[in-house]
Amino acid sequence: MHSNSPFHRPQAGHGRLSRRDFLRQCGGGFGTMALAAMLGNEAKGASSLIHPSVTHPAKAKRVIQLFMSGAASHLDLWDYKPDLVRYDGKPSDFGEKVEAFQDGLGPWMKPVWNFKPYGQCGKMLGETVAPLGAHADEMAFIHNLVSKSGVHSQATLLQSTGFILPGFPGAGCWVSYALGSMNENLPAFVVLPDHRGFGSNGVKNWDAAFLPSQHSGSIIYPGTPNPIADLRPHPAGHYINAASEPDAQALLASLNHSHAASREGDQRLEARIRSYELAARMQLAAPDALNLKAEPAHILKLYGLDGGPKTWPTEINADEEAWHFSQKCLTARRLLERGVRFVQIWSGNDNSFPRRNWDSHEDIHRDHGPLSNGMARGTAALIADLKQRGMLEDTIILWTTEFGRMPSSQGGKGRDHNPFVFTNWLCGGGIKGGTIAGESDQWGYKPLDRKNPTTVYDIHATILHLLGIDHTKLAFRTNGIDRRLTDVHGHVIAELLA
Repeated sequence: MHSNSPFHRPQAGHGRLSRRDFLRQCGGGFGTMALAAMLGNEAKGASSLIHPSVTHPAKAKRVIQLFMSGAASHLDLWDYKPDLVRYDGKPSDFGEKVEAFQDGLGPWMKPVWNFKPYGQCGKMLGETVAPLGAHADEMAFIHNLVSKSGVHSQATLLQSTGFILPGFPGAGCWVSYALGSMNENLPAFVVLPDHRGFGSNGVKNWDAAFLPSQHSGSIIYPGTPNPIADLRPHPAGHYINAASEPDAQALLASLNHSHAASREGDQRLEARIRSYELAARMQLAAPDALNLKAEPAHILKLYGLDGGPKTWPTEINADEEAWHFSQKCLTARRLLERGVRFVQIWSGNDNSFPRRNWDSHEDIHRDHGPLSNGMARGTAALIADLKQRGMLEDTIILWTTEFGRMPSSQGGKGRDHNPFVFTNWLCGGGIKGGTIAGESDQWGYKPLDRKNPTTVYDIHATILHLLGIDHTKLAFRTNGIDRRLTDVHGHVIAELLA
């Protein structure tokens, strides 16, 4: 910010500050820049700022990441292994020394649910995710993904940020940094956590870290009385009202200017002001975006939300999981069609017991059943909804988890951690559906081709490519190092491209 930028106090009799006046007086460089951007958007309908990493025409405009917190079992949902059925109950012989996270080297265990083929591609899916069978020909599976860690916190960070240590921006933060939002009244990156709490690492998964802080994920809890924390300062009837709010903003603008004038060039302060101004604009835009009741009856029925809120039993159950996950999926669609770039939907909270996450050491059937069926019902509705609106063709859906689970049993009913291989799938936005890019071995223990596994860097590079971004050029210099979402790794997975 520049100390020589004039700050004009409102003169008596001239009324309250308009939005343009407020932005103009908001503190030197940022106020002028924000006003110019606003005027440019009004004149041209889009921002003219293009990051150098945007190098080619994009096939996708937006991303939805579905994150299963706790490590979903590829073997029981997506990656069918006939040998596990054939040798079920027999001693597990991996043919090599195996390092288990816990005592998870019991006998081979067949998939908990039966598998059936779906679509023209004949993709085998577990019974509990059968609702997604209708979209099998639009989904591309990667069964040879590997992780660097079998520890939840590190592996979750790796999938979210590209690093196993905290302090790095989430993938949605990088997309926001490169492309910005398509709607100045909504954030570019929105996070919809599990309704019971955060997954492993919490906000570190979507924090902007060393990027400007306005690129952090904005947390929203759909279907709750207060979906965005502190969006409104007080309940109706208190002393803050429509008349007092502009005066308060004018005062804050004055204080911001005085503070910034002595801290010229402080990018952290500019980023914080940007964040606060976005919050102010969201007070008008967010309630409309989050109003699921505005949807027509047939859309609510599609998502299974036509019956109204229910009272749920104490035990984890598929209907409750579907209700909450579907609310997030419908909210994601409403946000995306209003210009949000990246929406992250979480299923499962950290270290809960009884299990309310995907970390099924004790009982796959008890935990994965409700979680996976609820996820599949909400996701199937989301894909169908995007498709009928023409949005699927430029929206990427990524399903992921931090690692997989072992083909051997743990305690008879559960499965231990397996960082050595697991599954992701994608659809929409330039993805070639009905394909498999990378297979696991006969047990689903490690990649079939151990020398050429898929990594999260490859997933991120591919998504960025479909967004028109060269992942090697999307960098930010911090502490003397040019940091990237893909670190020094990653290649675009050609088999996934339509």
